[in-house]
Amino acid sequence: MRRLRSEGRDILDFSAGQPDFPSPQPAKSAAQEAIEDDRTRYTATAGVAELRAAIVERFQRKRRLTYGADQILVSPGAKASLYFACMTLLDPGDEALVPAPYWTSYPEQIRLAGAEPVFVSCSETQGFKLLAEQLEQAITPRTKLLLLNYPSNPTGACYERDELESLAEVCVRRGLWVIADEIYSELVYDNRRFASIAEVGPEIAERTVVVDGMSKTYAMTGWRIGYAAGPREVIAGMLKLQSHSTSNATSVSQWASVGALSMSDEELAPRLVEFERRRVEIVRGLSRLPGVSCELPEGAFYVFPNISGLFNSSIRNGDDLARYLLEQANVAVVPGEAFGSPQHVRFSYACPFDQIGEGMARIEEALAALAVG
Repeated sequence: MRRLRSEGRDILDFSAGQPDFPSPQPAKSAAQEAIEDDRTRYTATAGVAELRAAIVERFQRKRRLTYGADQILVSPGAKASLYFACMTLLDPGDEALVPAPYWTSYPEQIRLAGAEPVFVSCSETQGFKLLAEQLEQAITPRTKLLLLNYPSNPTGACYERDELESLAEVCVRRGLWVIADEIYSELVYDNRRFASIAEVGPEIAERTVVVDGMSKTYAMTGWRIGYAAGPREVIAGMLKLQSHSTSNATSVSQWASVGALSMSDEELAPRLVEFERRRVEIVRGLSRLPGVSCELPEGAFYVFPNISGLFNSSIRNGDDLARYLLEQANVAVVPGEAFGSPQHVRFSYACPFDQIGEGMARIEEALAALAVG
C-alpha cells in the first residue's frame, strides 16, 4: 500500500487497527507537564503509583472488579501484557484454546511460550462467539488456558453476561486459566453494558488475567501503554519477565495515561457516537454488494464480511479478493486468512465517514467488472 501511494495512487485504507481521532488533550497536557517537570527517568517496573491507582479505580467503576495496586502491571502496550501473561501461565507442551476468528498475534505468542494453540471455530451462525459446549469438547488433559477476546478483533462480537457465566462455569470446573483481552471494552454499541468474565464471580476472577490499555479507547496507540490485572502470583510472574526484558513502560506515556484516565465518560462519548454512525454506514454499504454478507458488529471498530459468494476461478479466498481490491479499486482491506478465516475480509471503520461511501462505490464498480470478466 505504501508503494502504491508513493506512486501517486489514491488508496482508501480500511486496514488500520487504530482510531483516527487525535490523542485527547488531557493526555497531551499531562505528558507535556511530565517533561517540563523532568519526570523522565526510570519508574517502578510495574508502573507509577498514580497510574496503577487510576487503573484500579477504572476497573472498580467500569467493571465492578476490585484489585489492589500489586495486582496491576503497566506494560509497553497491551500486546506486551498478553505476551507476559502467556509466558507466565503456559509451559512447553501445554495447549491454549483460541476461538477463531482470532487476532493474529495470539497463536505466535502461545507458540513462543512453547505451548500449542488449539483453534475452536466460531461461525457466523453463532455470532462468532464460543459456546460453552464447544469449550467443553475442546478441552484435553493438556489444556491450560482459554484466550478470550471481546469485543473481538476482527469480528466485533461481544459476549453477554449469561454467555460469560456459561464459559466461566466450564473454566472453573475444568481448572482452566483465562486471559481476557478486553482492549475494546469501551467500544460497545446499542446501549450495551460491557461485562468482563472476571466479574462473573470470585472463582473465575481468581483464574483470570484481564488485559486492557490506552490504545483503542483513548486513541493513544503510539504511546504504547497496556496493562494487566489478575491474581497476585500471576502478576508477580509477569512483573519478573517485564523487569528482565522491557523494564518499565515509558515514563512520559504513563503520565499521559493518568491524564487520559481522568476524563469522564461524557468527554469520550462523541467518539463512540461517531464510530456507531460509521458502523451502520459500512454494514449498509457492504450488505448491498452482491455475493457479500455482513453481520452487524456489537463492538470494536471492525466488520468481517463473508465474501465466499464472490469466489470463482480467480478469487478463491480473502487473500485474492484483498489483492484484487487493492489493484483494481485502490481499496485496502485485510484478508481473513490472517485471522484464521479465508472466507472473510476485515474492514476497519476507524476512518473518515465520507471514505466509507467512496470505498463502497469503488468496490461495487470493481466487483461489477469482476462479474463481467
